[in-house]
Amino acid sequence: MDYKVPENPYQNRSGSFTPLVVVTAVLVTLYLTANLMAVKIIRIGSLSLFDAGTITFPLTYMLGDVLAEVWGYRTAKRVIWLTFACNVMLVFFTGIGVLLPYPEYMESTQQAYSAIYTYVPRIVIASLISFLLGELANAKMLVMIKKWQKDGRHLWIRTIGSSVAGYLIDTTFFVLIAFYGTVPDGELIFMIAVQYAAKLLIEAVFGTPLAYAAVNYIKRRFQ
Repeated sequence: MDYKVPENPYQNRSGSFTPLVVVTAVLVTLYLTANLMAVKIIRIGSLSLFDAGTITFPLTYMLGDVLAEVWGYRTAKRVIWLTFACNVMLVFFTGIGVLLPYPEYMESTQQAYSAIYTYVPRIVIASLISFLLGELANAKMLVMIKKWQKDGRHLWIRTIGSSVAGYLIDTTFFVLIAFYGTVPDGELIFMIAVQYAAKLLIEAVFGTPLAYAAVNYIKRRFQ
């Protein structure tokens, strides 16, 4: 006899993921990627400028802006806490991987693995604290600016304006917690300033146009 699973009345009948699922998945992926990339410091000449995670991190703020703009602060806050939980799982399971036994011929690979993933917890702890404070401030500020504007126009004012506050909080806490004691003290303030400027630049040049495209598409396509 041919058994068939009854149709789920709550399934997505369009056959595609909902925009909220897609935005959430991409945000979590970009944030985990940024934390792994943050182990590497970009250095030019004698100056340490910023960590490699700065390349992808501003895109998480862009998606945070999309969440707050389309679904509101409450939904954005839930996704931020979900991202927090995913980072905790990253630290927990990669830590288990470091402790597991390995064959002798994989010694060099094990050393490289351990070098990365024993440093990641410090990066993630710094990132979790700075991300929660910065991202929540960013989402809250975007919603506040939107209320002040009343007409809902000029999305770029909200995305960049909210990021000015969010990045300042995030960058300061992240650099101090993640790199204090491993980077010369004199370079820490310089790293904060350069990383802050780099994030705002990436936000303005790439993040804001992407936010415009995503928000307009979602509102037009899915009402």
